[in-house]
Amino acid sequence: MAALAVAVRNLEKRYHGADRNAVDGVDIETTEGEYLVLLGPSGCGKTTLLRTIAGLEQATAGEVLIGGNVVNGLPPRARQVAMVFQSYALYPHKSVLQNIAFPLKAEKIHKAEREKKARWAAGLLGIEPLLDRKPRQLSGGERQRVALARALVREPSVFLLDEPLSNLDAKLRASARDELKQFQDNVGTTTIYVTHDQAEAMGLGDRIAVMYEGRIRQIGPPREVYEDPADTFVATFLGSPPMNLVKRDGHLVGFRPENLLPADVVEGNGSSLTARLDIARIEYLSGDRHVYGTLRGIGEETRVIARLPATVTVPLEDGDERQFAIHERDLRFFDAESGEQTAPQPVRA
Repeated sequence: MAALAVAVRNLEKRYHGADRNAVDGVDIETTEGEYLVLLGPSGCGKTTLLRTIAGLEQATAGEVLIGGNVVNGLPPRARQVAMVFQSYALYPHKSVLQNIAFPLKAEKIHKAEREKKARWAAGLLGIEPLLDRKPRQLSGGERQRVALARALVREPSVFLLDEPLSNLDAKLRASARDELKQFQDNVGTTTIYVTHDQAEAMGLGDRIAVMYEGRIRQIGPPREVYEDPADTFVATFLGSPPMNLVKRDGHLVGFRPENLLPADVVEGNGSSLTARLDIARIEYLSGDRHVYGTLRGIGEETRVIARLPATVTVPLEDGDERQFAIHERDLRFFDAESGEQTAPQPVRA
């Protein structure tokens, strides 16, 4: 059984004067070497949770454990964690080598030893040729790697990363995401990563914890959370386009846009539902077609989106009325009031 790395138990954090908790009764356990992603919209409490684990914020209630030990009373430096911020927080007047070695200087480690460790960390991240440069001479991706090297040099038990890619452009973010995953695979250090970007979450996490209003709404492997959302918030937050929801007989029927297809290309009609889609408009995006329209025949008339891959070549035009189908296995059912997923409901007339 894998060793426990980080755990929070019934953790709460409320700021003075606030009318609700920023972190509200959160329970999480990570295992050694795991890559856990905290995913949610701005203001959901994910950064506050990360900072509370790091010791930069003090918990109002509950416990933070690292390596099985309660660390609530310990300062950040004593928690054996290293945090990389969105801004990277590099010292502009120091060289890359000096930036990487700085945490070791604060710990009174001899200059020769700290430079040796700094060069080792730089080598792991492929930035040895940059050691004499200043931060202003670096690209965004290079600054990110310097910040990671500075965190790595302390050989922490846990990495805490707070949206480290958010300042990069889209192309660089994709390559930096791949570098981050390879880096974590190589060093094997437990990592908790905060983001509002679902592509980062799906691509990086061994597990995803989806947060909203200070609480964990669902935690699990990316595919499980995507395909089997615990409630309508997770269903509509994760996915681009999000899950379609149709009201029917006091509950909601949910299905992903990629599961709504022209009826003549859906195999096994006996295990699928058909309904009429009145097509309003079609968008062409990265080889896919996003088909917007009104669905009639499953429940209440509802505006939905179908995502058709390039392999589906059925001709469609704005204004068409076409039969679309969904496999019953791809339907999810939610309580209309609570939003929580329920057992499957009858959908056939």
